[in-house]
Amino acid sequence: MDSLIAALMGDFLGTPIYFWVAFIAIVVALLAFDLGVLNRGDKEISAKHSLLLYSFYVTVAVIFGVWVWFSRGAQAGLEFYTGYLIEQSLAMDNMFVIATIFGFLAIPRKYQHRVLFWGILGVIVFRAILIGLGAALVYQFSWILVIFGAFLIFTGIKMFTKHDDTPDIEANPILKYLRRHFPISNTLEGHNFTTRMPDPKTGKIVRALTPLGVALIMVETVDLIFAVDSVPAVFAVTQDTFIVYTSNIFAILGLRALYFALAAAMNRFKYLQVSLAIVLVLIGIKVALVPFGIKIDTTLSLVTTISILAGGVFYSLWKTRNERNVSAAEDPRQGQLEP
Repeated sequence: MDSLIAALMGDFLGTPIYFWVAFIAIVVALLAFDLGVLNRGDKEISAKHSLLLYSFYVTVAVIFGVWVWFSRGAQAGLEFYTGYLIEQSLAMDNMFVIATIFGFLAIPRKYQHRVLFWGILGVIVFRAILIGLGAALVYQFSWILVIFGAFLIFTGIKMFTKHDDTPDIEANPILKYLRRHFPISNTLEGHNFTTRMPDPKTGKIVRALTPLGVALIMVETVDLIFAVDSVPAVFAVTQDTFIVYTSNIFAILGLRALYFALAAAMNRFKYLQVSLAIVLVLIGIKVALVPFGIKIDTTLSLVTTISILAGGVFYSLWKTRNERNVSAAEDPRQGQLEP
């Protein structure tokens, strides 16, 4: 017993191991509760259910932040909440791309949660790899934060100048690659990601991807691409690997729960991307200044980010106040998977 306690008190990436164990236990419990209790079976998730589930995840994240605050200090707590908010804001754009993918592939709402749930598992693994790599680079080469900052500024400016663009899923390179290299069924097979079908060339029965399987691969890829923006952004707040990783995962868990409410009225947030672009540029400036010994106060960063995002949300809702809600399922540009 003493050896076990000693092991848990040891450090991993600068944080006591029992912190990591507690975090992993919470995430596993949340996923089990989500899949086994709240969303057992295939069913449509209403906007109301989505908002309630999101509120639950936010509450858990806030409580976790309070634990970090009192166990590791006020600065660590502020960094967690700031990283959590930044990750939520940047991943918001991710949600709209996912909604476009579901609309294009004509994925029924009752199966969308299955894709998002299994996609979370990929996020947990890929974010761990990216954050670990980023932390190692920052530790070895502090000047790389300047590159991170420049990349975020460039991305923010690009996002601002193209904020009215809708992703062209038909031209997506991942979809093109899947079409070229894998047999794909053009019809759903319940909630299965794969099915068996005759090969169009040989006639032999082969294992093929269903539209749901294609959606899962594309969603995982989108998560990975967006992580390239969001991970460096959180390093602007802190270089503490534990804070960076936990704030990322809690934010994504919450946003996946919020997805169905956002997707039910995705047109009402069309101007939010402008505020996200501004946040990216400001974060880029903040992270680029760190190697020069210039650190912007964490509380100021938190307040500024909240203000910009709130402004973007309220402006979007006001500007589109006379528009009816348009969901991803109503996207008229739905396509066929077969080439």
